[in-house]
Amino acid sequence: MTHAGKALLLMGALALSACASGPDRFDNGDQGAGFDTGGVIPGTVDDPSSAAYFQQRVGDRVLFPVDQSDLTAEARAVLEGQAQWLLLNADYMAIIEGHADEQGTREYNLALGARRANAVMEYLVSRGVPANRMKFVSYGKERPIEVCSQESCYSQNRRAVTIISGGAIG
Repeated sequence: MTHAGKALLLMGALALSACASGPDRFDNGDQGAGFDTGGVIPGTVDDPSSAAYFQQRVGDRVLFPVDQSDLTAEARAVLEGQAQWLLLNADYMAIIEGHADEQGTREYNLALGARRANAVMEYLVSRGVPANRMKFVSYGKERPIEVCSQESCYSQNRRAVTIISGGAIG
């Protein structure tokens, strides 16, 4: 399932759950005093403990230079945020996907994607995220997000993406 498909499925589930009838779900029964969410809807991009927040606010991906698996300064900055988020949200697991651009052989790009994903995982472990909460997989050049024969596309495909799962919505 694509990232867009997962997001669409999550949004549909959230929309359906909002349609529940009956008493206010946040009413604690104390003379009408409801639970104050501070205006944040659980599970949305504004909820700091949600997967949507992780993906869009913290950042779920880092980019790499051509034929490299070394982390850039920009990548380390994103990964610092990921590490902090993962440490605060211990209910989540992470799968780190390694990707490459379409240049080179399938075998070379699978190995390069594995090195990229492993570099991200090692960095997160060095920042205190338990290794048993993460695993990595390489897709090489098999899952491009941009398809064209230009550097602008290639650069977006040279990436590692941290996919989180688990935790409770709302």
